[in-house]
Amino acid sequence: MALHKLVVDDFYDASFSLIAVHCRIKDYRLAYLINQKLNLKLSRQKYDLDFNYFAAYYAVFEWENEDQFITWNLIANQCKTEEESLQSSGSLFQNNKVQKTYQLLPELKSVDYLLKITSETGRINEKVITEKLQRIPQIITTYSVNVSKIKTKEHLIF
Repeated sequence: MALHKLVVDDFYDASFSLIAVHCRIKDYRLAYLINQKLNLKLSRQKYDLDFNYFAAYYAVFEWENEDQFITWNLIANQCKTEEESLQSSGSLFQNNKVQKTYQLLPELKSVDYLLKITSETGRINEKVITEKLQRIPQIITTYSVNVSKIKTKEHLIF
């Protein structure tokens, strides 16, 4: 009897653009500034993007432009959590906590936020968007990310 193997290695088609945003402001403030500069209507989603296998939660802002068939997502790439320390400090009553940082896309450790743009009609002009984002004084830098080089792009499926 013949044995067949189905390989679904590259099953997910990355049909979106991804822009990395470096800034140190809160997510709601960044969404407000992006809404003003790009004339969007990003709003906070009811549920955060969470991964139970390492208990990290990432804020998600979304807007679906039904006229142009474009979905905009602003996603936090960093999650900082406080956990109990496993080390003994020598004192019975001292409680040590350790702050850990998790990334949604580990390949982009220094990126604070990701702007995911999904278009059903065609390509997005990423250069124009990054130039407009650069004009926001609170943003340090922005750049386009090559989605095909990201190993954990399945984290962006939601």
